[in-house]
Amino acid sequence: MKRIGERAVVIGASMAGLLAARALSDFYGTVTVLERDAFPVSDIPRKGVPQGRHAHGLLARGRSVIERFFPGWTDEVVAAGGIRGDIAGDVHWIGHGVTIRSAPSDLVGLLASRPVLEGHVRRRLLGLPNVRAVENCAVQGLIASEDRSAIKGVRARIGNIEQIIDADLVVDASGRGSSSPVWLQSLGYAPPAEEKIEIGIGYTTRTYRRRPGDLNGKLAVVVAGSGPNWRNGVVLYQTDDSWIVSIGGFFGDHAADDDLLFAAYAGSLPTSEIYDIVAHAEPLTPFVSYRYPANLRRRYEELTRFPHGYLVFGDAVCSFNPVYGQGMTVAAQEAALLQQCLESGDADLARRFFAAATAAIDVPWDIAVGNDLRHPKVQGPRPAKVRFINWYIGKLHMAARDDAELATDFLRVANLEAPPTLLLSPANVWRVIRGNFSRGGQASGAAAGRVSDPSAEAQRAKAEA
Repeated sequence: MKRIGERAVVIGASMAGLLAARALSDFYGTVTVLERDAFPVSDIPRKGVPQGRHAHGLLARGRSVIERFFPGWTDEVVAAGGIRGDIAGDVHWIGHGVTIRSAPSDLVGLLASRPVLEGHVRRRLLGLPNVRAVENCAVQGLIASEDRSAIKGVRARIGNIEQIIDADLVVDASGRGSSSPVWLQSLGYAPPAEEKIEIGIGYTTRTYRRRPGDLNGKLAVVVAGSGPNWRNGVVLYQTDDSWIVSIGGFFGDHAADDDLLFAAYAGSLPTSEIYDIVAHAEPLTPFVSYRYPANLRRRYEELTRFPHGYLVFGDAVCSFNPVYGQGMTVAAQEAALLQQCLESGDADLARRFFAAATAAIDVPWDIAVGNDLRHPKVQGPRPAKVRFINWYIGKLHMAARDDAELATDFLRVANLEAPPTLLLSPANVWRVIRGNFSRGGQASGAAAGRVSDPSAEAQRAKAEA
């Protein structure tokens, strides 16, 4: 790799910031990651990652990109208690109220808690000789050149001391609450246009003791929200002795932090598998809750002026409804694209990177927002393309109940390993048509196996108690 500059600074030690720093480490003499939080001694949730106590998905594409950056990383996570799994063969996927066919595939997944995934990336990154991290460091603003055409560093407070940290390149990976729009505006640049789709998602999480026979040997169950109640939920393997369960819904329809009501909410999902764990397994942690108001995308690629020596990255550019598990994978893809852009030098870097990142963001954004727009209360444009795709994906799920190849192709797209056009190939269109005619569009057995209405279930649970 060729040396581009002496110093690069990354704001934020999220997964996005860590992966951005890894890409930069091949091109800059030193890379400094500035983190407002302090890193824990062991892989436990930390204050700076509010979702760290909840279920996290790392899509197949994300795992493969991180593995290329840090060879052997997957093995290290497994050695720490995580597990490899077949995303199609070891997981029950439920969408549009039906369970799609489970069968062996080449889609490799990795299940472990968010702190474990992040901790192993952080240690591998900080093991590089030219990378360091500064904890308890709050970035206050940007340092610009005299004519404000370039960013030359940041102003940061470390403890009670304010410092100027010089840099040839600054990358803002500070997350959804990024100050970049305000900082840029203070320097005379236009802020990016924003797209926001309000969803009011909230979910509640708890971990449970893993028992022999749970899920009939599967490693996870994933339920995507669909009518009539639009509730979603997951149960994921965490370690050999625990599951993590996160369940929730839109616009205030959130699961309560109460044993009976939480079980009743789980019972309203279109499978009894999550309810069976919640109602009968031993709880290992208290309940924790999380609220997420809206999908948010900042259109940096549309700006006509942008300072040299500055980039915005990860959730600071685009943050998705977390129930789709796309965030870490999109950050990994952006890091790989940043590495490719830097191979051509830093000339016009922002324009080139934002253009490349836009192409990588478009697909997961369309998946998340398009699916959220199925909910009748979600406000947003529903052009004919969105309406057709949502109708078609519903029919695809019906056909995929019995068609393992179609189900796996859907998961390839959902895991960002294949373009959405794969689902519209002539072979797959025929599979969808054949599958719907052969079954007559009837509801699947999985949907029929759901537990009763949650209020009735709560009353039954109280009676049993």
